[in-house]
Amino acid sequence: MTDTLATPRFGLPLLAVAQAQKEVTHNEALTLLDALLHPAVEDGPLSTPPGTPAPAPGQGWIVGTAPTGAWEGQDGAIALWTGGGWRFVAAREGMRIVRLSDGAWLCFHGGMWVAPATIDPPGGGAVIDVEARAALVALLASLEAQGLMISG
Repeated sequence: MTDTLATPRFGLPLLAVAQAQKEVTHNEALTLLDALLHPAVEDGPLSTPPGTPAPAPGQGWIVGTAPTGAWEGQDGAIALWTGGGWRFVAAREGMRIVRLSDGAWLCFHGGMWVAPATIDPPGGGAVIDVEARAALVALLASLEAQGLMISG
């Protein structure tokens, strides 16, 4: 298979005319689609692949900026563990992914994964307006539930 037989955005392998063992190419594309369709990772960015216990097939991580071991050379990529070993998907500008360890939605921006800013709940002031504070708390909870921010 040549480099031209891949999709332009994510490099998913395409079938070639008269290609032998088309199921191999098709299965590789399905494995990568499985990782990208609902992008969720266990944790990251991490520079070292998880050790023991071995990851379960389908689990993924975000690769850090100075990866080692099996992740070497995959800076910023999404690493997916499969029955055949690690598969990597290069991150693209604007990609969003949920990090399951804390529920944060990360965005790939400027060549790196960026977490939303932490916003503290309302507080302070000499006069407390209960209704205004309750409205702010509800708004912050809604933003957090949508993955747009992490509250403090």
